[in-house]
Amino acid sequence: MASSSSSQQQLELSSTPPPPSVVPNYFRTDPTLRSSRQRLPVYLPPSSDDTANWRTQFISSRGNEYFCEIDEEYLTDRFNLTGLNTEVPYYQYALDLVTDVFDLDADDDLREQIEKSARHLYGLVHARYIVTTRGLTKMVCQPLLPMGQHDIPNMSTVRLYCPKCEDLYNPKSSRHASIDGAYFGASFPSMLFQVYPGLVPEKSTSRYEPRIYGFKVHAAAALARWQDQYREDMKSRLRDAGMEVKYVEDEEVEDDEDDDEEDQGFDPKERVVGDAASGRMDMGV
Repeated sequence: MASSSSSQQQLELSSTPPPPSVVPNYFRTDPTLRSSRQRLPVYLPPSSDDTANWRTQFISSRGNEYFCEIDEEYLTDRFNLTGLNTEVPYYQYALDLVTDVFDLDADDDLREQIEKSARHLYGLVHARYIVTTRGLTKMVCQPLLPMGQHDIPNMSTVRLYCPKCEDLYNPKSSRHASIDGAYFGASFPSMLFQVYPGLVPEKSTSRYEPRIYGFKVHAAAALARWQDQYREDMKSRLRDAGMEVKYVEDEEVEDDEDDDEEDQGFDPKERVVGDAASGRMDMGV
C-alpha cells in the first residue's frame, strides 16, 4: 500500500505543470500559441535567447501596449527598411540591437543613445509592418485602434480611433500620450477595415435631438448660438495673435449710425453706444 501511494503521488507530481515563471516567454506573447500550451508534453525554462530578446522586452514594457511584435523575417529584409537609415541616428547599431545581434562594448552614454535610436527605428518599422497581412492579423486582436494623424515623425502623438463614431480621442495614460503617431501611421485603421470589413460596427439610425424641458431646441437658434461662439473664439485668437479685431458687419453698423446722426444733427462725439444685441435687433438680424 505504501509503494502504491508513493507511486500515485509521483504520478500526480509529474503530471502537474510547472508554475508560470518557467513557461517560455514566447508562449505568453504569441496569442497563436496560447491555446496549444496545454497540449505540449514538455515545459522548458526560458533560455538565454528568450530573456535577451529586445523586441519581447520592448513589447512587455509599460506604455508600449499599443505595439505588436514585428517578425524577425520582416526586420531582416532590407527592402522593408528602405529610407530609414537617413532618419535614425546610429542606424546600424540600432538595427543590430533590435534584431539581437548587437555585440558592441559601448559605454553607458553611447548605449543609451543606441537604445533610444532602436526604439525610434522599431516605431518607424512598426508603422510599415502593421499594414501588411501579418501585421493586420496581429493588430486586429488589439482592443483599440491606435493611429497617427501624420506619417512624418515628431508631427503629432498617437490618437485612438473609434470606428463607430468615426472620431479620434486622446489616450488616457500619459505613457501612451507621448508615443509618436508616426509609429502607427495614418493609413492603419482604413487598411484594417478594408481587409476585415466584418469588423466595421453598424451605424445607428437614430440621431440625438437636443431638448430643453422636453421641447426641441430650434435649429436656427442652435446655429445662431454656435455662430456667436465661433465668432468670439475667432476674436480671441486674433487678439492673442496681436491683430486688430474688426468685421465688415461692424463697419456697416457704424456707418449707418453715423449717417443717422448726421441727418438728425447730432454730434458724433455725443453718441451713446448701445450694446451689440440691441444693434442687431435694430437691423433685423
